[in-house]
Amino acid sequence: MSNVDDYKGKAIELAGGVEYAAGSVVSKTILDKKTGTLTLFAFDEGQGLSEHTSPYDATVQIVDGVAELVVGGQPNRVTAGQLFIMPANVPHSVRAVQRFKMLLIMIR
Repeated sequence: MSNVDDYKGKAIELAGGVEYAAGSVVSKTILDKKTGTLTLFAFDEGQGLSEHTSPYDATVQIVDGVAELVVGGQPNRVTAGQLFIMPANVPHSVRAVQRFKMLLIMIR
């Protein structure tokens, strides 16, 4: 599926919605509204997002693999099938312990 309208009214296979790429982080926006976004990510092993903050809670659904989410300096190992809420205004980072896919849910 190539644009947001392609997803509407259809079941979405999250694990197959974005592909891994060697040495990279790949993202695909599913929904982008003023009220929030849904974005699928695929992280190759060892890849990540450096520490940053968000003015909104960030909810992560791990779809495949294993991630380390560091929130406020506290590491958290999160695996496929688990949901994790990173609180607003708290520094956090993401690292692929092994390659993994996640759905990022941002509600403003």
